[in-house]
Amino acid sequence: MLSGLYLITDNNLDGKLLTKVEAALKGGTKTVQYRAKDIRPDKRREMAEKLKALCHRHKALFIINDLPELAHEIDADGVHLGQEDMSIASARQIISHKKLIGVSTHSVDEALKAEAHGADYIAIGSIFPTDSKQDITLVGIDTLKKVRKAVRIPVVAIGGITPARAFEALSAGADAVAILSGIMADADPARAAKEYSLLFNRNNPAPNGNVLTIAGSDCSGGAGIQADIKTITLLGSYASSVLTALTAQNTLGVNDTYMVHTDFVMKQLEAVLDDIGADTVKTGMLSWGGIVSRVAKVIEERSLLAVVDPVMVAKGGESLLDKEAHDSLISRLLPQSYLLTPNLPEVEVMTGIEPRTIGEMIEAGRTLQELGARNVLIKGGHLHGDATDILLLGEEEYQLNNQRFDTINTHGTGCTLSSAIATFLAQGYPLKQAVERGKRFVSLAIEKSTPNGRGHGPVNHIQAAMQLLHEQVSVQD
Repeated sequence: MLSGLYLITDNNLDGKLLTKVEAALKGGTKTVQYRAKDIRPDKRREMAEKLKALCHRHKALFIINDLPELAHEIDADGVHLGQEDMSIASARQIISHKKLIGVSTHSVDEALKAEAHGADYIAIGSIFPTDSKQDITLVGIDTLKKVRKAVRIPVVAIGGITPARAFEALSAGADAVAILSGIMADADPARAAKEYSLLFNRNNPAPNGNVLTIAGSDCSGGAGIQADIKTITLLGSYASSVLTALTAQNTLGVNDTYMVHTDFVMKQLEAVLDDIGADTVKTGMLSWGGIVSRVAKVIEERSLLAVVDPVMVAKGGESLLDKEAHDSLISRLLPQSYLLTPNLPEVEVMTGIEPRTIGEMIEAGRTLQELGARNVLIKGGHLHGDATDILLLGEEEYQLNNQRFDTINTHGTGCTLSSAIATFLAQGYPLKQAVERGKRFVSLAIEKSTPNGRGHGPVNHIQAAMQLLHEQVSVQD
């Protein structure tokens, strides 16, 4: 059955089509539709053969747009037809009955007609406004819902689909979402494809999603890798971990630290990724420059979606990274971060800007994006007055307000937030929703915290998870 991320190629104007498609396949693309009407027949066939080989290497379907003869010649997996192209019956005479035929539709009637005439799947759109075509028919999300109820074959939603809109389309019943510029025009098509691909985890049974945390140990259990594993597990995903350091600490502070050798860190990382894999990765305390650089390289090579918590400054103000680690974090890890989650002291260390206002937080966030971070969440808990976080999603910006609680039990809030966001991403939530749910979880964990120890106690993970689940069930009912 056709489902998952459906990539439509561009016109290969920059000569990088194969590179982009391969990256998108590494990111989780399940179907590639090759558009090549305006290319010379010999060049078109040559490219189609190469693309088919790529797709089959990654166990993805390869569909030819509009040209059943070419699909037959290279033994593609199928052909996709527009309303003005040849009939399904004519196309079926050219390609094998075992091959797929998809049809573009714009209404319930066209979808029903395509199904009745033998289509194996239909595309419906444009669901949302799009800049890629000026003469589109805008059908909207309600039509998608009606089509889903009317036909039994797979439905592909197409047109103006961002990750947030893809989530909406999948909620309306789409089996797949078709993306063109959202991946092909992205500077990092593998990571863009991964962002869309994770959305299809949304209805998986628990544990839903594999989340890998790479961080230091907190023997007192409030922060670090212990807080991460609690968060990931209680929120319903599968947690794996790579230890970078051992700490002797409690609610009163850190007494000592033992660094794990870089080679052993990498052996842990490779052991997990080569077997279980990871939908998302959360990084915390990485100790020193060698670990930072090598972890960044793995994230880059495997196109992992990483939530990077740049653990650089302790609550008391002392630095947790030496100069080599600081430089490696900015030059190597920051450009590999899907979401960077610094607090204000960490922002100052990385940018030289000491934000005191919302405007200065936004300015600092844009600087971090210029340094390579794809998206940035700046935590404003150190500001006086209202606690406002700034979320920069590409060019978009959002102010997220927090309730302050009169408690000293806030140990592990940064670790908990970043691992919660990584968990919700792995479960199929788009980034803004993942951040909002993560923030809600942390707020509940702080609100429901109870004294445990003689200093800054931990937050209450289990009560927060139970409350969040109750709220989710209430909304569904």
